[in-house]
Amino acid sequence: MNFKKLKFPIIILLTVILVIGISCSTKIEKLKDYKEVMKLENIEYTFINMNEYFPSKKVEKAKEGFVFPKIKNIQLPDSFSSSSINFNTHKFIDSSYSQGLVLIQNDTIQYENYWRSQAEEVKHISWSMSKSYVSALFGIAIEEGHIKSVEQTVDEYLPAMKGSGYDGVKIKDVLQMSTGVGFDETYSDPNADINRYWDGFGNGKSQDEFAATLKNEITPGTYNHYVSINTHVLGMIIVKATGKSLTEYLEEKIWKPIGAEFDAYWIADGEGMEMALGGLNATLRDYAKLGRLYLNNGNWNGKQIIPQSWVEASTHSMEEHLQANSEKSSSPAFGYGYQWWIPDGDQGEIIAIGVFNQYIYINPTTNTVIVKNSANKNYYDSSNPYASTKTHLEFFRELAQMRN
Repeated sequence: MNFKKLKFPIIILLTVILVIGISCSTKIEKLKDYKEVMKLENIEYTFINMNEYFPSKKVEKAKEGFVFPKIKNIQLPDSFSSSSINFNTHKFIDSSYSQGLVLIQNDTIQYENYWRSQAEEVKHISWSMSKSYVSALFGIAIEEGHIKSVEQTVDEYLPAMKGSGYDGVKIKDVLQMSTGVGFDETYSDPNADINRYWDGFGNGKSQDEFAATLKNEITPGTYNHYVSINTHVLGMIIVKATGKSLTEYLEEKIWKPIGAEFDAYWIADGEGMEMALGGLNATLRDYAKLGRLYLNNGNWNGKQIIPQSWVEASTHSMEEHLQANSEKSSSPAFGYGYQWWIPDGDQGEIIAIGVFNQYIYINPTTNTVIVKNSANKNYYDSSNPYASTKTHLEFFRELAQMRN
């Protein structure tokens, strides 16, 4: 046997084995990191450090930031009621594992506070509050002529979605979480679809390819069922139609125009596509600026950033299945618009909501914006009132009425 002739092929083989070994090790480490990110005992840290675990894309701040006027923190009410239960306010803030809370009324910060390592310059993951930003970008893209109409179907922009659950589905139904696509979003169930998605994202896999695997179960436009991947599909359409990434489009069309004081970042998959459905990370006050923008019907100090007609369409729902308490909705007590939640009531409130109790609450009647970031370790316990969105809503309502 001629060992000289074999020497070079053996070196190549060893190199290939080494590369494969490193690649597999990296994938295992990524999966380990993802599992660590979502462990309840870790989320106080991970929710304010997501860029340590995932690729991220910077959203650059404005050259001149808009700064809310601020007064000395007002005294919060001692208590509030929800579902006939009286809650001590400070215990509620602590027991819901709050990390940041800001109350803005009449364009002035009335109260701002931070806990559990968040601070005014610290970015916190938005989770599904990101969806409301994607909705805003979608409205801008229509106004600019990149997208013709919400009556078009998904596959007109995304041919790769033909044969999937999104084939022939109107964009409007995607915006209104009424696609009929089958999807289990039970975060506490490790076998749920949302956790299958997360496993893929944590390993850098394509979100686009995951979306194309979903199938339709219900006639589109007939039932309100919250499916986070719907928002990813909206993000895909924006990228395809505008030729820009979500990061670039957000920075250009919203982040800089509203005077963001701090850079934000969007976590992304291994293909560089942002997690449209929940991956934006920003500071508490900069989240509040989206609230101010919607409070003023898309206008920012005289400049129309988001078309007023889009804001109105996004925050009102006419279809029966989108109404609060509809029997054709999987989310009782809340109506739904274009990626915004609409509480039952007569004050015109809207809320952007993220898992583990992230909120942008807007009340035009009292000219109020409230933002709350949390890392609620009770979140998987559906019976825990400190993790309840309905309880949070009553808390926000109590704060909104303080100066009115």
